[in-house]
Amino acid sequence: MPIWHEEDLMLRYALRRVPSALAVLAIASVVVFSVLHLAPGDPAVLAAGPDASAKTVSAVRHQLGLDASLPHQYLTWLGGVLTGDLGDSYVRGVPVATLIGNGLGNTLELTLGAIVLAVLLGGLAGLVLGVAKGRLVRGATAAATALAFAIPPYVSGVLLVMVFAITHRILPAGGHVSVLADPEIGVQYLIMPALALALPAAAVLARFLSTSIRRVFDEDYIRIGTAKGLRRRRIVLCHALPNALPPVLTVLGIQIGQMLGGAIVVEAIFAWPGVGQLIIDSLKSSDYFVVQNLLLITVTVFVVLQTVTDLLHAAVDPRLRME
Repeated sequence: MPIWHEEDLMLRYALRRVPSALAVLAIASVVVFSVLHLAPGDPAVLAAGPDASAKTVSAVRHQLGLDASLPHQYLTWLGGVLTGDLGDSYVRGVPVATLIGNGLGNTLELTLGAIVLAVLLGGLAGLVLGVAKGRLVRGATAAATALAFAIPPYVSGVLLVMVFAITHRILPAGGHVSVLADPEIGVQYLIMPALALALPAAAVLARFLSTSIRRVFDEDYIRIGTAKGLRRRRIVLCHALPNALPPVLTVLGIQIGQMLGGAIVVEAIFAWPGVGQLIIDSLKSSDYFVVQNLLLITVTVFVVLQTVTDLLHAAVDPRLRME
């Protein structure tokens, strides 16, 4: 039986995951293309204008490539996606790549802020639920976690605006200033939308982390360490927590995908100019080329996140690499 090194096992695991991710993206591209071509409305008519003649509409349809067969349109679009040529928005007259680039940067800023808050809040609450001995502390943390999980972002977002922007006027109610351009002002605009987006994910992470920690505490090596007189803090931080993290990493990857989807609602509440707001505006104006590329990019980001999460899980859990 051959002896595999850790690097070889990790490489073999990655090579098994990447083809399945590519297959999912290929299927997603076909579904996105097909669904949007079944949507009502003629992009050529919208691009030409309501008063355009039939000849003008026909010329615009040829210019947009809509008079070609569906397989040819799909392959042309897919080739443009792979080469970075996403075409132009026929409603705004601006390159789609420019629109998506601006919106995607703002959405990633919001999502990264939410991820940081979710990991900090969820990690702290999970540790308290998993290792705290005080019944009152654990009860209060469990109640706060349940409340954060039960309240959707569009409700918590409105409540945050009412409390911190209207009643006390501590933070701005909406808008966007880049954290990179002006960190002090940008953080003020980021706190409320990021918190509204992070609370449900933090509650999920707290539940899974606390369950995983309690499961690890039932293992024999934890009992042996306790019997040897190791400090509880060392047992938690050096032994229990590292072994409890692998399943939580998988959940974190799923929650990041959920936050990307929930960003659409949060951006609408806080007037955050991201991908979610761009999708809503493009759907209202029937700018299907923009929507088509946005949906595929969103699916791609989600699949990449899941693949990276699986690889991180395998990196910290040798059992996955050995299977």
